[in-house]
Amino acid sequence: MTNSMGGRRDRRRPRDLTVDLGLLLTAVIWGINFSVVKLILGHLEPLAFNALRFPFAALAVLVLLRATGRPVLPPRSEWGRVAALGLVGHVAFQIFFIFGIDGTLTGNAALLLSTSPVWVLAIASALGRERFSLAILCGVVTALAGMAILVLGGSREVGGAGLGDLLVLGAAMSWAAYTVFGRRMTKRRGALEVTAWTLWAGLPVIVLAGIPDLLRADWGAMPVGIWFGTAYTGVFGIALAYLLWSRGVRTIGQSRTAVYQNLVPVIALATAWLWLSETPTGQQLIGAAVILSGVALARGLPRRRRRKSA
Repeated sequence: MTNSMGGRRDRRRPRDLTVDLGLLLTAVIWGINFSVVKLILGHLEPLAFNALRFPFAALAVLVLLRATGRPVLPPRSEWGRVAALGLVGHVAFQIFFIFGIDGTLTGNAALLLSTSPVWVLAIASALGRERFSLAILCGVVTALAGMAILVLGGSREVGGAGLGDLLVLGAAMSWAAYTVFGRRMTKRRGALEVTAWTLWAGLPVIVLAGIPDLLRADWGAMPVGIWFGTAYTGVFGIALAYLLWSRGVRTIGQSRTAVYQNLVPVIALATAWLWLSETPTGQQLIGAAVILSGVALARGLPRRRRRKSA
């Protein structure tokens, strides 16, 4: 009885509120980020934009590492893992995301990206890191149904919206893979370190890919606001948000951290409505409700089952 009560007290000890506040801030940053990116892509090619904003992010995490006295370089034993995570979580994710949002509605992009917790559970289950359950299967099927409704109900004003939607879905799966495969290293090395190392690993590829479009850009006609927007997406949308997200995964687990991602599409839809005049259709709202229901179903029921068996 004493051990049982002691275990209960340990499990109920207060959670660090800065983790939750950080994840809430991440949801706001990412929600606004969709509209900022969409606006900038009206002036810059996708690869050129990525090549500009990633150095901002790389510099931001370097400053944070130096300020906190943490190691700037990973141990040699981790170089291979860092490179792989950098390719999946930064290069692949950013290419899918940037071309995807350029080819679809801002709201569609936010909602499709919000399915990543479902793919986190699916990948983790396939690898034996999460116990597979009927709830996960139902969540995946429900999320897929919601995506179908969302895409079919999207605006026809965006050319090639179907391809853009598929690319954003690819970004969601890339982020899910980064989350699952990076969790153990994040626990060992720290959220800031892994964020910085993987970002730097992907930086050369992203910059080199954007150089041709950067050379062709008409810089004389570029509004000043583009630079502020680019800095925002690099420093806040990538560096700070990735750091806060990784810290959440490390501290409270990937399932609880993913709860905050439900706020991102809500903020993104509201921001796109106010800034870009993208009024969501009824069918899109239904698709959004089905997608979020699938996400909640996939990660909510397994957690309740684990508590009962504890």
